[in-house]
Amino acid sequence: MEPPSSSRLWASLWTFIKFLPYFCGLFILGLIKGILLCPWACLIMAIGISALILGLWPMHLIWTYYCIIRTRMVGPVVKLLLLVAATVILILWLIVGIPGSVLAGLLYGFLAPIMATFDAVGEGKENTFVHCFVDGTWSTITGSCTVVRDLKDMLFHSYFSIMDDLRLQTPCGKPYEIRLLDIPGALLSAACGLILDVIMFTLIAIYKCPVMLFKGWKRLIQDLIGREGPFLETACVPFAGLAILLWPFAVLGAVLASILSSIPLGLFGAVVAYQESSVVMGLSYAVSSVSIFDEYTNDVLDMAPGSCFPRLKYRKQKNEDSSHGGQLSKPGSFDKENQEGKKPLNRVTSFKNSMDEFNPFKMLDHLFAECKRQGEVLVNEGVITMKDIQETKSGKVGSGVLNVGLPAYVILNALLRSAKSNSNGLILSDGTEITSDNRPKSTLFDWFFDPLMIIKEQIKAENFTEEEEECLKMRVLMVGEPSNLKVTLPHVPSLNERKKAEIDAFARRYRPAHSFILVNTITDICDRLLLLCIIKDCKESQSRYRDILHPSVVSMFL
Repeated sequence: MEPPSSSRLWASLWTFIKFLPYFCGLFILGLIKGILLCPWACLIMAIGISALILGLWPMHLIWTYYCIIRTRMVGPVVKLLLLVAATVILILWLIVGIPGSVLAGLLYGFLAPIMATFDAVGEGKENTFVHCFVDGTWSTITGSCTVVRDLKDMLFHSYFSIMDDLRLQTPCGKPYEIRLLDIPGALLSAACGLILDVIMFTLIAIYKCPVMLFKGWKRLIQDLIGREGPFLETACVPFAGLAILLWPFAVLGAVLASILSSIPLGLFGAVVAYQESSVVMGLSYAVSSVSIFDEYTNDVLDMAPGSCFPRLKYRKQKNEDSSHGGQLSKPGSFDKENQEGKKPLNRVTSFKNSMDEFNPFKMLDHLFAECKRQGEVLVNEGVITMKDIQETKSGKVGSGVLNVGLPAYVILNALLRSAKSNSNGLILSDGTEITSDNRPKSTLFDWFFDPLMIIKEQIKAENFTEEEEECLKMRVLMVGEPSNLKVTLPHVPSLNERKKAEIDAFARRYRPAHSFILVNTITDICDRLLLLCIIKDCKESQSRYRDILHPSVVSMFL
């Protein structure tokens, strides 16, 4: 890292000193709003959530027992264990849920106004003085009501739907059952693994905590001097400076987290012992987990790679299904090729190589192009107004029609198209089909593709009519702008109150998962749609607006 000049250092220090009173003023203002609004938000969430928990608890208890008893996915022993576990969970839900609603209301009512106060002075905001006092007041109250409403949808609709899936689902082969003879060995492995991992993880964490402490301080101080990392933005300087002071507590938290992580890893030895029907394999996993943890911490702290602890073999055979939670093969069973001493074919690799992976940039380009095309149609129909476009361009709204609603509307059209075609993946408007085989293999697309496939199956199960689909699409597009719903929603006489509530709940569950569109691209789309509004409303004023828009944008329409 290149050392900064003295003038730059003094300028940064002076900027930091000037910003401190501004930061303190905003913090005190947000603190006052949080203290005033905290009781009301807590009252709304505590009463609403507690009423939902107490009112629906008998129904949850009866329906859970009924679905577990009637399911064909598991055998009698697993059913008995599930009934015991469900009873414990439902009792804990009463004990933890009601106090948790009070705590959640207190935290939300106190922190939401503070964050909104700092967000009010962000870049691109107008009338920041007024917004500092207004933002985070009414939105905190409405946000508390939204939390209660979403929880009601989950407890009243989603929970019963999940339990119905468990009750009606049929197993591909035999029902899942527990081998009782392997339980004692699994318990012994869990006890030994827990003792060994807790002791070793604690010793390793204590041994390496000084390294984490001094390396973290060194990095933070370097970033402070060079105005890099968390110290790059002026608004983040006080928080980053606070991080230097509180870094020892972060190290202490990392040590405690390491100790806590040893508990599930040690208990997982019982799973390995049960899967392999071998106590030795379970104990080998407990020893190997120490080596894995030591090597991982070395990599995180930039220490010498590797580990001095042994890594033993804790699997009798490699089985892709067992590593991903699939049904296990019987211990000691080998296929014909293994018996003949031949290496089995790696079907997963060969199949993966034979498929052309879909280009992720092509997918994003298609999404942006569809946003532009569908946006033009909605502008011509009067659904998207000039007010929506100008608010998005000015940065006044963070979850408006264009920057969240329009992309979610485009994706919903693709899901409806795929559901009608009984596709195994996602069909784009140009006929391209994205499946689990040719989709981009990255964690980012895993976060979006799998939930989209679940939503597509839910759409297929709902079997919406054309009128209901139009109503759903408008709900998804306009859920962030409730003032426009009455104007833009189609009138569907056949919809009863229950169906409308189901469509509203579906739109709310679908909408928040897709607010990931890039700001620059949305701004470019806004430019094009704004020009389309201008041309549509007043063609005589084209020359008047030609100078305020980019020439390449003007040439697309003129």
